[in-house]
Amino acid sequence: MTSMTRASLVVFAGLLTAVGTAAAQTKVIEGESQTVTATVEAVDQGTRTVTLKLVDGTYETIVAPASVERFSAIKVGDTLTARYYDNIVLRVKKPGEKDVDTAKDAITKTPGTSPGATAAVQRTITATITAIDMAVPSITLIGPNNWKYSSRVQDINALKQVKVGDKLDITWTEALMVGFTTEPKK
Repeated sequence: MTSMTRASLVVFAGLLTAVGTAAAQTKVIEGESQTVTATVEAVDQGTRTVTLKLVDGTYETIVAPASVERFSAIKVGDTLTARYYDNIVLRVKKPGEKDVDTAKDAITKTPGTSPGATAAVQRTITATITAIDMAVPSITLIGPNNWKYSSRVQDINALKQVKVGDKLDITWTEALMVGFTTEPKK
């Protein structure tokens, strides 16, 4: 899974901070957050293409799939705003808790008559610590479907708070919100 691979790079930057104090058994690691705004320069209803002018003056043409409803409401001069974010939640599991391996996705349409939607994907797995090397320092995990990951750890004191065999729930969430707004006539 691409989000798991990309998000894994961030996991261990904050992983052991999550277990660094006895009271903090859950940690949210904020990932990327980007907002792109563009102006609709052209719309071709027949081919379902929209040409957008980005704030840097470049143009991008996108094709809307048939599943995009209210495409006919997009007009030249409208503003497209797209917001993307992701985050990771790490939680040290209590002994005896069941392992998790779930994936969910959802698309929610923007209310009203303007085109837009939010698409989100969330994946949660339980990973087991299989190795800790204090000399490097580093940690190795294994999860479902033979998922394996090793990484350096910056916080040595936090690394001392976990041991081989401990389990972590790792949840990756990605969301993209896209909406069009019509500029009022002057």
